[in-house]
Amino acid sequence: MKMVNLSRIHFPVTTLGPGRRIGIWLQGCSIRCPGCISMDTWAHGRGTTTVEEVVEAVSPWLSTADGITISGGEPFDQREALFDLLARLRTRTKADILVFTGYPLTAISEALATSPSLIDAVVSGPFDIDEKQTLALRGSDNQELHLITALGRARFASFDRPIDDKDRTFDVMFDDNGDVWLAGIPARGDFRRLRNMLESGGSTLRISEDTRFSSI
Repeated sequence: MKMVNLSRIHFPVTTLGPGRRIGIWLQGCSIRCPGCISMDTWAHGRGTTTVEEVVEAVSPWLSTADGITISGGEPFDQREALFDLLARLRTRTKADILVFTGYPLTAISEALATSPSLIDAVVSGPFDIDEKQTLALRGSDNQELHLITALGRARFASFDRPIDDKDRTFDVMFDDNGDVWLAGIPARGDFRRLRNMLESGGSTLRISEDTRFSSI
């Protein structure tokens, strides 16, 4: 029984790829990019469950989901569990699968080559707060979009372009505790502006940002 550390799952997600997507965020990241907005997903060893339980949890959505996006955390820090999850999902859906990783493609190319049909598209490379942000699906312009399969090329070729206004949106989600969290790729300063807006109305925004960097 393969174990995996899971941060959260959600459906639908509309800001991390085309269509209505299942979002799966794995827990644990060894890359820890300065300026990361998801520091809550850094710690390893949390949210331990089985791959089977993750698949069971998302199964009700598979028939209607257009795609699956896996992020984190760092999915490739749990490589065996990741590929077990991918293989199980692939047998249950024709939806495309997109994986975000902070590793460069050269670091994961061998793993991709062993199972070339399991991932349709990859966004690779660490977030770099000093880089510009002008490209769709990427938090910084050093990150690269790789179209791995024919399905990936069909679904994601339209994202190999500059960012536009329709990309600058968020999915707003509520967890079982009533907490609100956001999915998407923010522009620099978005969270600061949102915090200021909420505070002016008497509300408080708490996010898992790296507070050493004020530009996010």
